[in-house]
Amino acid sequence: MDTQLPPLDITHVPPRCAPCEHIAGNEKFARKALQLQEQFLHPDGSSFVDITLDLEDGAPIGKEAALRETFATLLNAPENRLQQMGVRIHAPTSQHCESDLEILLSRAGAAISYITIPKITSVSEVLWINGIMSHHLAKSGLKRHIPLHLLIETPDALRSIEELAKIPSVRSLDFGLMDFISHLGGAISSDCMRSPGQFAHPLLRNVKETIALAALRNNKIASHNVTVEFRRPEQAYEDSFKARHEFGFMRMWSIHPEQIPHIIKGMSSSAEEVREAVEILTLARKANWGPIEHNGRLHDRASFRYYWGILNRSGTPLLN
Repeated sequence: MDTQLPPLDITHVPPRCAPCEHIAGNEKFARKALQLQEQFLHPDGSSFVDITLDLEDGAPIGKEAALRETFATLLNAPENRLQQMGVRIHAPTSQHCESDLEILLSRAGAAISYITIPKITSVSEVLWINGIMSHHLAKSGLKRHIPLHLLIETPDALRSIEELAKIPSVRSLDFGLMDFISHLGGAISSDCMRSPGQFAHPLLRNVKETIALAALRNNKIASHNVTVEFRRPEQAYEDSFKARHEFGFMRMWSIHPEQIPHIIKGMSSSAEEVREAVEILTLARKANWGPIEHNGRLHDRASFRYYWGILNRSGTPLLN
């Protein structure tokens, strides 16, 4: 970004996060994801794709220990050049949760980009995991804090959403649509696990709005649920665009490689919007951040806040 910043009291930019989070539940898929990650690079050299190694729902039961070892090796592999690989561990109530943290943090704590906690229900669970993580990181001699991504998959989690979003170590609130619907015991049809139902049902609209607002109010990222229709990858674009522009989600999960470019496109600002932001803020800087006119419209610091966020997310510098 340009070094000549607007007045800092007018800027509010959520933490930068890759717009696409691709999940992989085995070594083959993870290695393929690492290759794909290199194909979608940001101007600053980072990737538009984070990879989440899945120890939970997307992994086979009975092979937990072997998969932990495989993922620890992958995290430390030279192929993980971009260091944008996180892990979805087992839920706090699972017998495997502590072992996940112990093995991964002791063997690959320096390489883990984030930890995703599924089926979270309370603040106390997050604080408990924070304590375990701090213990194993310190034991390994690592002085770092690993961001936490919380999967909001239960009504209990939704009830505590503001408190969860306020926890400093939490970076992202992720909506787990299918598990959330499953927890309601048939009150919402399974048709709403996909579009158009997921965006049309009033209760689900309310849930998505609640998660997104809690994230934005607390300077966190809201991450949208998967598109299950992976045979029609363009559906991922439609879902991501709607989630981004109607609900305020700024990141979305991918379950198939062909969904990745569609999600990036749907979650990212268009070239036209970035170009407009550059033009407006360049004029604003020349006017010492006073009101300016652009294409017949008045802009002042109220709209400068918005366009500065566009440039921060796109990595585009101002013109000289």
